[in-house]
Amino acid sequence: MEVRLLGPVETWADGRPVELGPPQRRHTLAALAVDVGRPVTIDVLAARVWDEPPPAAARILQVHITHLRRLLASAAGPPSARLLRRSSGYLLDMAPERVDAHRFADQVRRARGADPPTALTLLRTARELWRAEPLGGLKGNWVERTRHAYGEQHLAATMAWGLAELRAGNPLVVIRPLAELAIDHPLTEPLADVVMRAYAAAARPADALAYYAKFRRRLADELGADPSATLQALHQAILRGEPVVPRDTIEVAAKAPVTVVVPAQLPADVPGFAGRASALRALDNVLTETAMAVAVVSGTAGVGKTALAVHWAHTVRSRFPDGQIFVSLRGFDPTGQVVSPQAALRSLLDGLGVAPERVPTTLDAQTALYRSVVAGRRLLLVLDNARDVEQVRPLLPGTASVVVVVTSRAQLIGLLADGASAVPLGLLSRGEAEELLTNRLGPGIVAQRDALDQVITACARLPLALSIAVARTRQTNFPLIALAAELSEVSDRLTALDVGDPAGDVRTVLSWSYAALSESAARLFRLLGLVVGPHFDVPALTSLSGLPERDLRTPLRELTRASLVTEYAPGRYSQHDLLREYAAELARRDDSEDVRRSATVRLLDHYLHAAYAADRLLNPAREPIVLPMGQPAAGVCPERFTDLGDAMAWYGEHHAVLLAALRQAAAVGLDRLAWQLAWSMDTYSSRKGHLHDQVEAWQTAIECACRLGELQARACGHRSLSQADTRLGRYGEANGNLRRALELFTKARDRIGQARTQHHLAYLCGQQKQPATALEHARQAWALYAGTDDRTGQAEALNAIGWYHALLGEFEQTLTHCRRALEIFEADGDLHGATGAWDSLGYAHHNLGHLTEAIDCYQHGLTSARSLDHDLFVAELLVHLGESHHAARQPAAARIAWTEAEQLLTALDHPSVSSVQESLRRLDD
Repeated sequence: MEVRLLGPVETWADGRPVELGPPQRRHTLAALAVDVGRPVTIDVLAARVWDEPPPAAARILQVHITHLRRLLASAAGPPSARLLRRSSGYLLDMAPERVDAHRFADQVRRARGADPPTALTLLRTARELWRAEPLGGLKGNWVERTRHAYGEQHLAATMAWGLAELRAGNPLVVIRPLAELAIDHPLTEPLADVVMRAYAAAARPADALAYYAKFRRRLADELGADPSATLQALHQAILRGEPVVPRDTIEVAAKAPVTVVVPAQLPADVPGFAGRASALRALDNVLTETAMAVAVVSGTAGVGKTALAVHWAHTVRSRFPDGQIFVSLRGFDPTGQVVSPQAALRSLLDGLGVAPERVPTTLDAQTALYRSVVAGRRLLLVLDNARDVEQVRPLLPGTASVVVVVTSRAQLIGLLADGASAVPLGLLSRGEAEELLTNRLGPGIVAQRDALDQVITACARLPLALSIAVARTRQTNFPLIALAAELSEVSDRLTALDVGDPAGDVRTVLSWSYAALSESAARLFRLLGLVVGPHFDVPALTSLSGLPERDLRTPLRELTRASLVTEYAPGRYSQHDLLREYAAELARRDDSEDVRRSATVRLLDHYLHAAYAADRLLNPAREPIVLPMGQPAAGVCPERFTDLGDAMAWYGEHHAVLLAALRQAAAVGLDRLAWQLAWSMDTYSSRKGHLHDQVEAWQTAIECACRLGELQARACGHRSLSQADTRLGRYGEANGNLRRALELFTKARDRIGQARTQHHLAYLCGQQKQPATALEHARQAWALYAGTDDRTGQAEALNAIGWYHALLGEFEQTLTHCRRALEIFEADGDLHGATGAWDSLGYAHHNLGHLTEAIDCYQHGLTSARSLDHDLFVAELLVHLGESHHAARQPAAARIAWTEAEQLLTALDHPSVSSVQESLRRLDD
């Protein structure tokens, strides 16, 4: 299996193209293939496929993913590619070299460090992979950006190939390809350099001189600039008839009239440096830039920006024979003494050997001299702790021969807009944090697994905090377990991570960023200390702050640029735990209790009303909430959802946040809100198999209902808790909760509540292989519903009666009852109920030997389940569908159904996955 992106998007298997289907499906595959081996979130995938994703983007993508998964699974031979579901998206699991764009990049990378003959072979092979315009046949903003990035890689690789052919004595083979490429890149000077050298090497100096004249005129007309000193020197050499020797790097023909100094100013490398593989690769990529070789390493205070820049600089210093320069710009220094551009330039010129008397007084003149001095030299420049773009821009050399790494807590978006490469730095991964501690404290600490985990969690995987933990351990000479115990016991981790040095104190370092904020941004930052859950979005912040969105944008943008919050997706943000703890500390210090309480209520009320509105779309036929909803608190801006797909996507993003909100509501005494939140979350948690979260939510809700003295709310809590217990196989607990619910509903004279509880008792008995008892409970549920106007309950009872008849082998009875149930469900538009009825009917037909009818019923049920985005229901129906296909002697169709079911059940961590895997093995026997 091979995916091709460097031309029209294609998939090949066994040497033949595979039909992918409509352009949008090819677009989806391309959006996954560019990140082969790495998960791509639904949001990112949608933003790549559509410039403005439609409300149903997630559902449409799921359809395309299903088709692509089947296509990959049906390819001949052993599967070499799979589409895997991840918690927040999808991953194309195949060897990167099977994607031509990745193979191209790998061969170019390998060529950089190879001997000349090997490098030439690799570059020739890489160029052969380039068939036509990348991502051919696709349109959109992401496509254009990706196509441009691939084009830049192709340009750099072609120039490298041209130089390699010239070194091998083959100028004639490169002239035409390079000249044609120059038509698309008319102002790229390194390309002009290679073209002129090729003409000269082919004994065509007149063509080289004519090309230079044309290039010089175009440069003057469009940019108002002259060719660089390097290109002018090459022009003069050709005019004089001197031999032009191809080189890896092009040297300056005439030295600048200054003493040449080779600066070596890098600080010492970081001891025990750990992780950061992707960031290091991003910095490596800057080495290949042919225009603006500038990288901006940005991130929050203490995340290790300087450590990364210095460590990387040491690994590549041999590539910069003209020196390495390090300048601390003190952009967020506690003294407030930010280094001015003039002072930084004087430091740079001094390091480069320029005599003080030759340094001009004006900034423009200093910048001009600096750029003249570094022109053509292979230098590495690290500008550390920059405050803003204005401080950095005069220090940029204006030549790709000087590689610049800028570190800053600000994002320096202006530099990125100019073409600099962004290297955003987040927290260490769990493995990287362990590696850091192991590197600095020795491999023996791995044996202290619990202590290691506690310290990493307490330090929020922030490199500065972990380094302080190392210092504390060495300072006291106590075992790591002692520090772990202290950090887990104290409520003030910021104080516990204080070693007495302001430069190494987490609270102090964070305070330097906070002190630079405007008043509105500082207020918003303090409020973020009240946020619940691992992340937050703009709608939640509008409710938290009580501000309209238009007034929120400026302070939020300021916090993002200062790296005090991270925008991990458009409009979605996060903070690490120590930042949030610092914000909460400031809120307690600077804001009144009333202000904090009102903001907390607004935020929790926001999540409640959003969750309730989403649930109404997920399950419109659900019974009314026992504790009716009131109006949102003043200042709350509830979210609105357009359709079921929109609601499911919101729940997928906010499930962990809602669980944290429920805990917080119960902790601060908002019992009614906590119970209502548990109720609102239940449909989604059930459909996605979040059973342990369901248990926690309803246990908390029952405690809240007890404090409220609400009888029916307690009963509803016990009944809902039993449902999760049943699906977890905890039948004793489930039975106890149902008996308690039945007792409470009877006491409250709630007939429908009793009926639903009988329905759940039937389900519990069915799971325990007691179909006769289950049938009796289902009949009791029907009898109770019969005297009410609850059509949904009546249909569910009929379907249950039919199902338990099936378990007793009475399949004709099943067809009778389940058809009646299906009529009600479909008349009322109840997709959830209809899905269950189709499943029951399919089971009955299967066992009666009506395999065609069974397959048809399961297909109808799957259509409904997929539209509900009910993963567990989809998996169960796929299992049953596979059984009918297998019985009908259709093994290929059975394999497709069971394979998808296995993937879904694996993602849900469902115990029944083992039986599906056994069915798949049975097909191979």
